[in-house]
Amino acid sequence: MDLDDPKSVAAAALACLDLTELGDAATEEATLKLVGRSTTDYGATAAVCIWPRFVATARARLGQGAPVRIATVVNFPSGDLPVDAVVAETIRAIADGADEIDLVIPYRAFIQGDEQAVRAMIRSVRAATKAPARLKTILETGELKDPELIARASEIALDEGADFIKTSTGKVSVNATPEAARIMLEAIRSAGGKAGFKPAGGIRTVADARAYFALCDEIMGRGWVSPETFRFGASGLLGDILATLEDRASGAQGEGY
Repeated sequence: MDLDDPKSVAAAALACLDLTELGDAATEEATLKLVGRSTTDYGATAAVCIWPRFVATARARLGQGAPVRIATVVNFPSGDLPVDAVVAETIRAIADGADEIDLVIPYRAFIQGDEQAVRAMIRSVRAATKAPARLKTILETGELKDPELIARASEIALDEGADFIKTSTGKVSVNATPEAARIMLEAIRSAGGKAGFKPAGGIRTVADARAYFALCDEIMGRGWVSPETFRFGASGLLGDILATLEDRASGAQGEGY
C-alpha cells in the first residue's frame, strides 16, 4: 500500500472493511442489501458485521466458503448481560454461520474496578468461539476515557486470547479515535504483534482510513496491515472508497457509523 496514493489506500481499506449494519431498526431486507454491497467491482470487503438474528439469513445468501466473512455482535451494545447469556448467544451465532464474534466487554464494571468481570467474560466467550471462528473484543474506549484504563483493558483482552481488540460499538458519543488507537496498537505490539486491531465508529472517508493505516505503519511496521490483522468497522466508508476508486465525488461523509 502506498499511503501517498488515494486509490492504493482505498483498495486496502476495502479489503480490510467490516461493512456494518447495526442500526436499531435494522431489517432482514437491509441486511441482505448490505451483503450484496459487500462484493464490488474492485473486490470484496473482509466481512459484514450484522445483528445475530440475521446471521443465518446472511449465511444462506453468501453460502459456505464465501470470501466475505460474517461477523456478529454479542453482549451488544450495553456490555451488561450475564456471562451465561452471552456464551449462549455466541454458540447460537456460530451455529447459524458466524465466522467472527465481536464481544462487548463489561466496560461499566471495569470502570468500577472489576477486572475479574472482564476476564471471566472474555475467557468464557473465548472458550465458546472455537477455531476457525475468531474473537474480537470491544473495549468501548470512548467510555473508558482514561488512557491507563484503555491500556489495561487492551492488556487483559490480549492476555485472555482475543484475536482482535476493537475500539467501540459505534453506539456512544465518542467512538474510534487516533488516541485510543495508538494505545491499543502499542498494547498489541507489546504482546507480540500477533493480535489484530479494529477501529469502529466515525470512520467515513479514505482520508480517515489513511490516518489509521499511517499509525499502524508507525507502531507495527510497514506490511503489518492486512485483513488478518486490521479491520475498519464502518458503513459509510464504503461509499468514499468506491468514489475514490471511480474518480468521483462521494457523499459518504454524511452517512452513519
